[in-house]
Amino acid sequence: MTVNYKSVFDIIGPIMIGPSSSHTAGACAIGRAANSIFKDKPTEIVIHYYESFAQTHKGHGTDYAIISGVLGFDPDDSRVPYAIGLARDQGITITFIEEPGDSPINHPNTAIVDLKNETKKVTVAGCSIGGGTIEIREIKMDGFDIKPKGPLPILLVQGGENDHQNVTKQLADLTKVNDQQRYQTARGNLYEYDLDRRLKHDEITKLAENHTTMVYL
Repeated sequence: MTVNYKSVFDIIGPIMIGPSSSHTAGACAIGRAANSIFKDKPTEIVIHYYESFAQTHKGHGTDYAIISGVLGFDPDDSRVPYAIGLARDQGITITFIEEPGDSPINHPNTAIVDLKNETKKVTVAGCSIGGGTIEIREIKMDGFDIKPKGPLPILLVQGGENDHQNVTKQLADLTKVNDQQRYQTARGNLYEYDLDRRLKHDEITKLAENHTTMVYL
């Protein structure tokens, strides 16, 4: 899945530094995606860097950018450069790992984010493809291994056939669904809806009223 921004500053704001938007703006966006999926405070954050990210993350501001996104900071939040220290002050353990070899999702600017606490774990594999644009190529959550094929925005909803029908009906009144996939495990179903446009805040809120496990990216 891919998300586009009008400019680098849509994500990084005026305070984020670094010679490459791929290594700052993109990193922040990957962290924010992980935050949206996890929906809770993590006790441990592990970031796996590959290829270019592994070589340059320390000097390009990638570390604090991605952690600020995980913490849910707005891009222009004055706390962004201090995100790592602020997270550790909250008792969150942070580990950065420079992985050898090629990216498992086939892009040089790859970060795989592992978030966990006492009750759950989520893994989000994302890559920064330039100019503040990211792709999320794999999500592991609640026993599901999700590999989105379409660009953002997408909607993820866990539930049964009735939930699927209700979401489909609600979305039909809002926007075109370009594609959808169903993932199955012993625990149930998860539905992915690839949307034609970004939803407004009130539209998201209305959907979430009936679907508490919903994830909107």
